[in-house]
Amino acid sequence: MAKYLVTGGAGFLGSNIVESLVANGDRVVIYDDFSTGSKKNVQDYKQTEARIVEGDVRDDKLLRKAARGCDYLLHLAGRPGVADSVRNPEEGLQVAFQGTLNALTAARDLKVKRFIYASSCAVYGESPVLPKEETMLASPYNPYGAAALLGEELARVFYATYRLETVCLRLFNAYGPRQATSGSASGVIGSFCEAILRGENPQIFGDGKQSRDFVYVSDVVDAFRLACTAPKAEGEVFNIASGSRMSVAGLITGFTQLIEKEILSDHKEARPSDVRHSLADILKAQEVLGYRPRVNIAEGLTKSLVWY
Repeated sequence: MAKYLVTGGAGFLGSNIVESLVANGDRVVIYDDFSTGSKKNVQDYKQTEARIVEGDVRDDKLLRKAARGCDYLLHLAGRPGVADSVRNPEEGLQVAFQGTLNALTAARDLKVKRFIYASSCAVYGESPVLPKEETMLASPYNPYGAAALLGEELARVFYATYRLETVCLRLFNAYGPRQATSGSASGVIGSFCEAILRGENPQIFGDGKQSRDFVYVSDVVDAFRLACTAPKAEGEVFNIASGSRMSVAGLITGFTQLIEKEILSDHKEARPSDVRHSLADILKAQEVLGYRPRVNIAEGLTKSLVWY
């Protein structure tokens, strides 16, 4: 049995990770300010399973107190959403810097075994080169990507300077249960599911030909758990994705086949700073972490629609 601190533990990804850890018999401290995370995601745990600490990661003293006695620190706290980062870059960058610095110093001083950082494919920017490999030059296209890269650099420095074992996971487009369907933390698949279930037309920003590497949330959870203990992973960066891509318009086709009913979509103006295409090379994660995505897009869409 191990003890984990999960910052952002009430959010979409964080709460799914917490659920998996608790099911495994591990002890968890959930740290979240509930700005985007939901108390509904974590309210049913017994105190002996998961303890909730409500706070901002920029509160160094509270975060340090929460991390005491933990074996692993999984840092997912941040301000999600490319559009929000464009409108208000200051807060996202402040959280990325001060929050991640606080989490790293707490992990270092409290002798945490390993620090896992949730980064983003947004660090690759608008480079047309596909698939994205970890050796490519990081060139963020928006403040969201810049914030993710800033956190990566802090983790790299703490590994190089203090030998704190850090692992950075560059997450591609995760989807599945508990993802918000509106607001800054929403995802396109969740939004489509809600629209379909309401009998409304899903909204597509731009022409719908933009493509993404969609990865089901349970595969992301597997990656975080593997990253905690995989030998030779420390100090490294890994793409976490499915290794395949689908266009946004292709999602509509997938849902049409799933429910056996024509789905019409409404098109809106493309959002600023959205990248056009995204696809990951996941060979490094497969070889070092033992990562194997298990849920393909057809199965994932079905699971998602059933959950919503």
